[in-house]
Amino acid sequence: MEKLTQKEEEVMQVLWSLEKAFVKEIVPELKGTNHYNTVSTIVRKLEEKGYVAYEAFGKTHRYFPIIEKESYRNKFVNNAMTSYFNNSYKNMVSFFAKEEKISANELREILEMIESKEK
Repeated sequence: MEKLTQKEEEVMQVLWSLEKAFVKEIVPELKGTNHYNTVSTIVRKLEEKGYVAYEAFGKTHRYFPIIEKESYRNKFVNNAMTSYFNNSYKNMVSFFAKEEKISANELREILEMIESKEK
């Protein structure tokens, strides 16, 4: 599974959310200004990479994801953890705590989730 560019990930987020969509339905869901032709090119690249497929309706296509969001997330979160956090969840969580991206309350909730699974 190939890592996607930021724009490709944005388009995939929309497709995962909508489940099936024509390019004209994807464009307004994206942040900022995006030209139809640019989004169409991105979707075709996603098809080439094996992330999406389509149903043909005459000359137009309705696209849908063939890679699950969870599969993509798991692969690249695990790669980031290995590459940047020495394969340590502790290092990863402490990074977010130091960067103030996670609160003490959220950490307590995570701890409660872990403890409830241990019982």
